[in-house]
Amino acid sequence: MNRIVVIGSSNTDMVIKTDRLPVPGEIIAGGQFMMNSGGKGANQAVAIARMGGNVSFITKTGNDLLGKQSLELYKSEGIATDYVFSDMDNPSGVALILMDASGEKCISIAQGAIRTLSVKDIEKARAEIENACILLMELEIHMETVEYIAKIAAEKGVKIILNPSPVQAIPPKLLQQIQIIVPNKTEAELLTGIYVNDWASARKAADRIHEKGVETVIITMGSKGALVREKDGQYYEIAAEKVTAIDTTAAGDTFCGALCVGLTEGMCIVEAVKMACKAAAITVTRMGMQDAIPYRRELKLKGKN
Repeated sequence: MNRIVVIGSSNTDMVIKTDRLPVPGEIIAGGQFMMNSGGKGANQAVAIARMGGNVSFITKTGNDLLGKQSLELYKSEGIATDYVFSDMDNPSGVALILMDASGEKCISIAQGAIRTLSVKDIEKARAEIENACILLMELEIHMETVEYIAKIAAEKGVKIILNPSPVQAIPPKLLQQIQIIVPNKTEAELLTGIYVNDWASARKAADRIHEKGVETVIITMGSKGALVREKDGQYYEIAAEKVTAIDTTAAGDTFCGALCVGLTEGMCIVEAVKMACKAAAITVTRMGMQDAIPYRRELKLKGKN
């Protein structure tokens, strides 16, 4: 079965939801507390597993209670965890999130162990990467490590998909090794300098990114859907499902995970993006990170009910 390898972060999210966000120095009582497993890499791996994909997750957690709980959760989802490394000196990643009644957030992340995921660690997982069908990465790990991973994958012809989040300067050589990049509209703007607010501006931004060497560009457009620019210059505007969103936090990660599964099942890029949009639409109707990610049966796709 085609293996998807996800390399990225693992966090525990501690969320307090109140009527409004406090101003500096203010205390607001009466909030609702939630603790969820998160981290972009972990979210993407869970999404792949729930979409029916064969997924291996490479990450690093602390040798602490949160890290051990995360490992057990990944195993329960059917995710291969042979390369979930444990750091004896640094804690597992934690995100502290304040959210108001409208879903507006303030987030602070103590990344912890994932910042020590090194080239030496990746060497231990080299065979896993080389034998992957698709490699999915994000940018919550050091760029040096990302570049090394991409080099290993590119040498073996592994399809590389990059979710450039949190957005930062990406080395030109790395962009040239990527087959598919999946920024949201804000990330696309920061990568290109083009303000993305409609399909026309999304096309311009996708062209600019393609010119840097990426074969296929997919810009997620929130409630509008997603723009696909294929390597042959064809554009596709994929409309989003019409839903009432209450929490968009894990939508992008769900999209990326579902996209990978669709591609490994032989779907064309357009069909894979349609499935990804449908999965992301379900996610935004629910609170939380991994708790919000749907299972494949919820998409009611033909033959997958």
